[in-house]
Amino acid sequence: MSARPAARRSAPARADGPAAVAALQAALAAENSAVYGYGVAGAHLAGGKRAAAVRSWVAHQNARDALTAMLAVRGAQPVAAAAAYELPFTVHTSAAAVALATVLEDRVSAAYLGLVGLSDPALRAFGARAVRTAALRAAAWRGSTLAFPGLDVPASREPGAPTTGHGTAAPASPTPSHSS
Repeated sequence: MSARPAARRSAPARADGPAAVAALQAALAAENSAVYGYGVAGAHLAGGKRAAAVRSWVAHQNARDALTAMLAVRGAQPVAAAAAYELPFTVHTSAAAVALATVLEDRVSAAYLGLVGLSDPALRAFGARAVRTAALRAAAWRGSTLAFPGLDVPASREPGAPTTGHGTAAPASPTPSHSS
């Protein structure tokens, strides 16, 4: 009879480890900025557009909370939301608010692509659903779809500014504002 080494019992390694945490943190940062941005956009909208902005604001809060829980389960400290974010352009009109909502959703779509690229099937499915949801909201605000949501993120521009061609990659979220 040959001696066999005892099977080592340990917690299973989490698929994707640090890559999963980084992708979740990026999605959380985008959700934090979307929550802030919809607060700004909603202040300049009325009627059905305001109601849609409020629904989106709540949806982003729920997504933020889900991502925070997912990070906590992995033992990671969730990235904190900034007190304020620098918006890609000034928002003083309804048209600018709609443009901001579109940019927020495009950037959320881009952020969730990091989850789609992981090997963990549950995280991939979660990311794919989130990309789809954000792309549908962006299409509703824009009035049209993008060929590749999250990949073909149009450059931020003020409403009414001339376009310069196809979209370019944009940061996953507006940058936190660091004013004193």
